[in-house]
Amino acid sequence: MTIRRDFLKFLGSSFLIYLSLPYKLLYSATKKIINPNLSEDQKKIMFNEGTERAFTSKLLKENRRGFYHCANCEAKLFASNSKFDSGTGWPSFSEALPGAFKTKIDYSFGMKRVEYHCANCGAHHGHVFLDGPSATGKRFCNNGLCLIFIPEN
Repeated sequence: MTIRRDFLKFLGSSFLIYLSLPYKLLYSATKKIINPNLSEDQKKIMFNEGTERAFTSKLLKENRRGFYHCANCEAKLFASNSKFDSGTGWPSFSEALPGAFKTKIDYSFGMKRVEYHCANCGAHHGHVFLDGPSATGKRFCNNGLCLIFIPEN
């Protein structure tokens, strides 16, 4: 009888510990650092869900035709024709390429936001808001350090 009770206590406490683990810790297991040359700032943003300072990205003024890729795994994420100037200080896009991202709900900063991560490597890129200028109504607000721009020939 005491063995069964001890087992049930162990099982119950193990379940509670599992539930109490931070979501970020569980989620980070799906993230993979593929590019060993990422800077510390890139790692902080992509794997600890940080944010770069507004108006610091070199990609804000990028207007050439081409594609934006994940800085970690080089997966193709956005076409240049979906980029627009949102005035927010981060590169913004009206739509992502199909299958480029996975999303989750983020409740940090006391609000509900949709956070998106590279579908290939799990790296955090930014948040999507429903205030975009196009028919999609979406604004993918991306950290510039998470992107590599590759122009068309």
